[in-house]
Amino acid sequence: MPWLQLRLQTTKQYAEETSDVLMDIGALSVTFMDAEDQPILEPAPGETPLWENVVIQALFEADVDTNEVLEQWKLAALSEHSQVGEFEILEDKDWEREWMDRFEPMCFGDRLWICPSWKPVVDENAVNILLDPGLAFGTGTHPTTALCLKWLDAADVNDKVVIDYGCGSGILAIAALKLGAKKVYAVDIDPQAILATKDNAERNNVADERLLVGMPEILKEKSQADILLANILAEPLRNLIQEIYDLCKPHGRIALSGLLTTQSDELIAIYQQRFQMEEPVFQNEWARLTGIKVNN
Repeated sequence: MPWLQLRLQTTKQYAEETSDVLMDIGALSVTFMDAEDQPILEPAPGETPLWENVVIQALFEADVDTNEVLEQWKLAALSEHSQVGEFEILEDKDWEREWMDRFEPMCFGDRLWICPSWKPVVDENAVNILLDPGLAFGTGTHPTTALCLKWLDAADVNDKVVIDYGCGSGILAIAALKLGAKKVYAVDIDPQAILATKDNAERNNVADERLLVGMPEILKEKSQADILLANILAEPLRNLIQEIYDLCKPHGRIALSGLLTTQSDELIAIYQQRFQMEEPVFQNEWARLTGIKVNN
């Protein structure tokens, strides 16, 4: 059965109230979307942030009286704060199939591929990681993950100890193991990320003694990593410099991402106190920083 969709544009101030009105006049669901491609970074704990300008998509049954819905909306006190479009038909589709078809195998560097489990691998001789979009951030589609994967593909990971700090889906930890790492610590403060990492490790046949997954408390030993990856955000990277330094072996390498290009100079200045920093690499508005531990 097809559905009818009504799009409105409003501001953050009126978004929640607009949603309530739409539900009151018969909407089956309401979705918030960014109206201006405005990133939201590092929200405070417990905060549910919204963009300054918001597109609201309201879904109605196909047989709804659209004129009546629009009349009720015009009578609402909030109507003057929103721009309302026209109803459009939303075809009935196999949305799960539609969603799955959008994901294709992706290559990072010369040999590393991320493959959805429902698609055949492109190169049987490549380093193939089976990873589906799921519980946690990190499927390779975001520039920060792509930047880290490309760096890993080119790095000498063989027989190295690696820490994936803020492991998310576990994609970097799994890639390191498949590229020959001797031991990988995958840590995160989000229990859902830990669960996702363990599930993805099982799917990729690397859930063995080489992989230790858990909260940061599992990192008891200091100076234990040849390589430390941290694809997190600028604020925790600022705060974690001492811990990241302590967790690296002498001359250990770091790869940091999750920050905007506009934040890279500040982070380089901070990390230059402890690491010999290299030229940053950018993709879209995102940056990757790399460096080597300096033994002070």
